[in-house]
Amino acid sequence: MTSETKSLSTALLKKIQTKKATIGVIGLGYVGLPFAVEIAQNGFKVVGFDKNQGKIRQLQNGESYIADLPRENIEQMIESKHFEATKDFSMLSQADVVIICVPTPTTPDGTPNISYIEEATHAIGQNIKANALVILESTTYPGTTEEMVQPILQKYGFTIGHDLFLAYSPERVDPGNSNFSVSNTPKVIGGITATCLELSKIFYETVLHTHVCTVTSPRVAEMEKLLENTFRQINIALVNELSQICYKMNIDIWEVIDAASTKPYGFMPFTPGPGVGGHCIPVDPKYLLWAGQQHGISATLIEAADKINDSMPNFVVERLSNYLRIQNKELYRANIVVIGVTYKPNINDSRESPALHVIQQLLDKQCQLTIIDPYIQTFTIEQSHFDTVALTAPIIQQADAVLILTNHSTIDYSLIDQQASLIFDTRNTHFLFENKNYYKL
Repeated sequence: MTSETKSLSTALLKKIQTKKATIGVIGLGYVGLPFAVEIAQNGFKVVGFDKNQGKIRQLQNGESYIADLPRENIEQMIESKHFEATKDFSMLSQADVVIICVPTPTTPDGTPNISYIEEATHAIGQNIKANALVILESTTYPGTTEEMVQPILQKYGFTIGHDLFLAYSPERVDPGNSNFSVSNTPKVIGGITATCLELSKIFYETVLHTHVCTVTSPRVAEMEKLLENTFRQINIALVNELSQICYKMNIDIWEVIDAASTKPYGFMPFTPGPGVGGHCIPVDPKYLLWAGQQHGISATLIEAADKINDSMPNFVVERLSNYLRIQNKELYRANIVVIGVTYKPNINDSRESPALHVIQQLLDKQCQLTIIDPYIQTFTIEQSHFDTVALTAPIIQQADAVLILTNHSTIDYSLIDQQASLIFDTRNTHFLFENKNYYKL
């Protein structure tokens, strides 16, 4: 490290430790906004950037669009002047640290789409001042930070590790989880240089007060994130496939899981469901699958897990059809009440939700659908627009079946139990159903 580099990094370090640093957060979604709120609450000035004018307007009005982030938190940030939301990326010139939290979807053919990272990096290069720290948090394939982000920043005249510092630290956000948040979940960091790593480590320790695990390179940190979510994808696929086998053998999969969970070592319970949703599990393993293909490796286990999880909506619809036939009814044009659109309970996020795929199949059967979800007001599937409704006794009484796809805790399951002619519960809702026509996945 040259004396000039040491001087620059020391100046930035002092700003971070004294909370004089301004933090820029690009992408104010389920990852970026909670992170921005946490940093602002810890006394830092935060500027949040997003291209979505609707989100910016809501935040400027003190409103929250994330279910487990209270409006009061946004209002307090705005009133304290510790937070400002904008779509003006020229304000990146004010930032000493910039965190990239943009989406990383896949293309229709399943390959990584890192255009949002690329766009954010160009915005940083065009506007950032020297002696700043840039950290990528978006989930991506190993090599993105070094092979794409670093060269773009260098094109704008920066020398990484000298007058601009760069690292990768994968986001770890679990919407709806009341036990773990950005403030108490350990962080993993890989830096381009030793100085980049050290600055990033101290930054996270200062703004989040959490344990930081350092690794030898951004590639390790990028791969670590893909391992986390692929681990979940494969184990969920295992139990989803087992649920199909248990159904054919007339065995209760939930009782099997409960029994296996009594083992105090070597077993971790996963549960079946109508499929997988959210950004992480349906999308992130595809990044690993693609990365393997680039190196001549066919990740057959990941591919198989994808197919199993993708088959679950069809399995759910087939089971529902079978249960209706027991009552001498057909699924075709049946009146079905669907409970839950979001991909997990007690959040307002329906990204990649398996419920949407189930609903589409029911539409194909020309079912009359009533959708109940207290966290979603409206949604669209292809050309079909839906407004959710409140749960009432007449709605349940008129239905041929109630299909529980998301087990929100605010649903009155006792009302469903008392009034439904048939209940198919894909989530093993924690309610003691007494309805004689109650079926679990």
